[in-house]
This record gives sequence, C-alpha cells and structure tokens, in this order.
Amino acid sequence: MKNPQIARVLKYYRKLNNLSVNRVSELLTEYGSPAAPKTIYGWENGSTQPDADTLMLLCELYHIENILESFGYKEQTKKTNLILTEHEKNLILKYRENTAMQPAVDKLLNLADFKIGE
Repeated sequence: MKNPQIARVLKYYRKLNNLSVNRVSELLTEYGSPAAPKTIYGWENGSTQPDADTLMLLCELYHIENILESFGYKEQTKKTNLILTEHEKNLILKYRENTAMQPAVDKLLNLADFKIGE
C-alpha cells in the first residue's frame, strides 16, 4: 500500500537540502543504489515509491532523523505548526551550506550548547 506522504516528504527534504534531482541520482549511484532522475521525479510525484533500502539511504542523504514521524507512521511527539518564511528557509539552507560558520552562528544565537533531540 502506497503512503502518499512519502512523495511530499522526499521532495520537501531534497529541496531543503539544496539538492537537485540530478545530484540525488549521482549520490544514489555512488552509494550503490542507482536511480535515474526520471525515477526520482516519480517518487516525488507519487507515481512510484523507492524500495525500503533506497528510502533509508534517501533519509540519510536528506538528514531525516525521525523517519516514522516524518512519513506519518507514528504520531509526532511535539505538535508544531512551524511555517517558515522564504527568508527563514534561506537562512537554514545557507547555514547548512556553510559548515565552517555554524559554530560562530550557534554562539551568536546562544545555541552553542544545543544538542539535537533536546
């Protein structure tokens, strides 16, 4: 049975990580799970779904940590309706792109002691 949320989540996180479909195709090939761009578009529009191994690899590439929650298999532990502005989305993407600057930004925003999951 297809989970319609998979398509939406995969597309969202690919874009959030500033990855093109072609780049995802290249990365999947490098990791031994080749998929043509056409196949990835199929996953993102819901016409097909990746197999379990490929889905787990995509989660790793896209930094999806709460897999069951992200794809709707488990109720989210924290109900948040966080809607980001374009500016906020761009800040997140730039933060992810500039790993060398992340410690300085964390310190500036008093996030230096923040740990994922807290």
